[in-house]
Amino acid sequence: MNVAGKIYKNSGNGPVLARVPSGARVVLDVGCGAGDNARALHALGCVVDGITLSEQEAVLARPACRAVHIFNLEQGLPEGLAGDYDCAICSHVLEHVCWPESLLADLHKKLAQKAGCLIIALPNVFYYRQRWQLLRGRFDYAESGLMDNTHFRWYSLDSARQLLEKNQFQVLDAIGEGNFPHWPLRLLWPSAARRIDRFATAKFPGLFAWQLLLVARPRV
Repeated sequence: MNVAGKIYKNSGNGPVLARVPSGARVVLDVGCGAGDNARALHALGCVVDGITLSEQEAVLARPACRAVHIFNLEQGLPEGLAGDYDCAICSHVLEHVCWPESLLADLHKKLAQKAGCLIIALPNVFYYRQRWQLLRGRFDYAESGLMDNTHFRWYSLDSARQLLEKNQFQVLDAIGEGNFPHWPLRLLWPSAARRIDRFATAKFPGLFAWQLLLVARPRV
């Protein structure tokens, strides 16, 4: 992750990584950042190609990747990618792309030959904490997080699904990842809190999910 010129490493996006098929061997990490997801995939035996716009991030990501391409995703995918992919991940990427149609068209081509899957994670601007800020008349951008000042587009679960379907993908799963505001219970009874989180996020993903997750395959 690149924040105001500083690059931070983390352990990757767990819910995204959990949805990478167990049989996937060659993975394209679109918007790989410093290689957080790539390192986790590499440890599982996957061959990973990464794409980033930052030379600094590319240097950090290369040890976990077969290749890292420095490229502007507004133009789709770089021509130098090697072959087709079992899986492609776009973890908090599409909100940074003004016009994602070219990118999705290129991903369709790279995944179709292997019937590969596309896993997308997006921030949810309708998350209850952000709704409260909107009710207060606040729509303030920040250097990172949900209101990152490099976010150009916002998606709901429905609009993200529609985007994928219009670009020749079949959506297999669309869920939210988040929590319910029950702080005392979370401290006193964590297991019950987790169950309530899962129920609330499944029932009302637009309200309680901080992250939207979609899994899709190319229509052929």
